[in-house]
Amino acid sequence: MPSLPYAKNLLFFVFASSRGGENRVKIMTALQNSPRNANQLANDLGLNYRAIQHHLEVLEKNNLITKVGEKYGATYFLSTFFEANMETYNEIVLKTYGGKK
Repeated sequence: MPSLPYAKNLLFFVFASSRGGENRVKIMTALQNSPRNANQLANDLGLNYRAIQHHLEVLEKNNLITKVGEKYGATYFLSTFFEANMETYNEIVLKTYGGKK
């Protein structure tokens, strides 16, 4: 499936040109391994729970992740949009962070 024309710009903005991009890359890497809730992500990544919540909101707003459930127990998954544009994402991460995820 070819990536959408605006996908590269969106992914670049969310992961490379805005504050917190590196933490969002860490979150996406964790979610690629298995779905998790915000508390699990905070513990696994060693980040503040409120920071995780903020990044999850940004990712969900941009259709990069999906949420199942509500409030504390909500579990986050990679969206189909993100999965369809994974190659573009990997290129951006490689160029921006040298492949460090």
